[in-house]
Amino acid sequence: MGMGTEAQDCAGCRQRDAIIAELKAKIVLLERLVAEQDRRLAEQDRRLAEQDRRLAELEARLKTNSSNSSLPPSANPPSAPKPVSKLPTGRKPGGQPGHPGHSRPRLEAHEIVRYVPLHCEHCHEVLQVDAGPDDPQPKWHQVAELPEALAVVTEHQAHGRRCPSCGHLSWGHIPSSVTAHAFGPKLTAAIAFLSGRCHGSKRIIEDILAALLGVPISLRSVSNAEAEMAAALEQPYVQAQAAVESAPVKNADETGWSRAGKLCWMWMAVTSTVALFKICVGRGRAALAELLGESIRGTVGSDRWTAYGIIDLLARQACWSHLKRDFQKWVDWGSQTAAIGQAGLEAVRRLFAAWRDFRAGALDRPGLRAALEPVTQDLHVALEAGLSSPNKKAARFCRNVLDIYPSLWTFARVEGVEPTNNLAERTLRPAVIWRKISFGNHSQSGCRFVERILTTVQTLRLQGRPVLAYLRDALAAHRANSPAPTLVAVGA
Repeated sequence: MGMGTEAQDCAGCRQRDAIIAELKAKIVLLERLVAEQDRRLAEQDRRLAEQDRRLAELEARLKTNSSNSSLPPSANPPSAPKPVSKLPTGRKPGGQPGHPGHSRPRLEAHEIVRYVPLHCEHCHEVLQVDAGPDDPQPKWHQVAELPEALAVVTEHQAHGRRCPSCGHLSWGHIPSSVTAHAFGPKLTAAIAFLSGRCHGSKRIIEDILAALLGVPISLRSVSNAEAEMAAALEQPYVQAQAAVESAPVKNADETGWSRAGKLCWMWMAVTSTVALFKICVGRGRAALAELLGESIRGTVGSDRWTAYGIIDLLARQACWSHLKRDFQKWVDWGSQTAAIGQAGLEAVRRLFAAWRDFRAGALDRPGLRAALEPVTQDLHVALEAGLSSPNKKAARFCRNVLDIYPSLWTFARVEGVEPTNNLAERTLRPAVIWRKISFGNHSQSGCRFVERILTTVQTLRLQGRPVLAYLRDALAAHRANSPAPTLVAVGA
């Protein structure tokens, strides 16, 4: 009896232990399942957060337009805000009363057709053909027309003569200076003008010369003309670079370019009278040093691209037009960043109001600095607060602006410095248009032509000098092995 009870107790213990072991195994399994569920939930939360972030970025991209980014107005999406249009004034289009007229200048006439009255309109007396002392100057009207052929072709002939005594045939010799070129200096300069000033492709230039000037030309001849012009402009280009490097105030900008299908960069610096273009492999600080020299002198206006970080903050002016677009972007992005953008736009409004008063003479330079002092303080406070924004990009923007904060206000201290980089952007625009038409260059020599012709054209336009005449004189001097005409005035 005792042995049976003990056996039953042992069997019960084994059964209990088995149940406990089974329960423990289930608990371990459930704990693993819970841990796996927690891991999956955490992964789902991470993915949801990432999707929310990407969704916010995509929504922000949908809001991107020319008012809050560097996107050109021509690329605005349909949802972009419509440009501000002026209300109709009710006046007729065209010049208004008091507007200074612009009449066509009187040109040198190659032919004059005279209309002389034969009889007096009042008494019918016969009138003299030649003007008398009491007769006024004639009224005039000019009609300009193109001749059948614009180009003047000079044919150089080498004649042969046979000696009557010995029968030997002797030939005259055309000078090598004549046979070296098929096109004169002005026509070659016109080819470079059509390319560098009008941004015509080589095929368009070929058509213009054949149809308009009556001079058939090959594509290779167009390239040769560009190469010769590039060589003729070497010395003026060196002058422009020296003038820009030593200028006390200049603005700089850069845009993409292409050489043989590979990305490179068109850099540009401009003063009030000189523009300099340079195509570089990179967009970094080494390229900026190529443009402005290893030791950058003077004050430089620019955007906030990191390459300009090598310039001392007190010798640099960051562009407020770029800042205005950035502030508008943070307003458009929504509630998390709106306060940063609104504070920035208010600073922009007050800054340009003070600048307009200064330009109009209502403020002197000390008055300008005094007017900007509260703007400086208020914007700094707003940017400091923006460092804690939940939007990491907005916080990083605030940090970047604070890092260069002194360079926002250089225009208030230094004479000749503008608060924007608009001068550089306007000067660079022809290069951007040319790139969109031509897609860049194929060779290094093509890049040299682009650099030098843009430098020459834009510099002459800043100085109000005729471009084609200068190109002709520079090419004629190059062919005569003489110094090129001065592109930069002494002391400019």
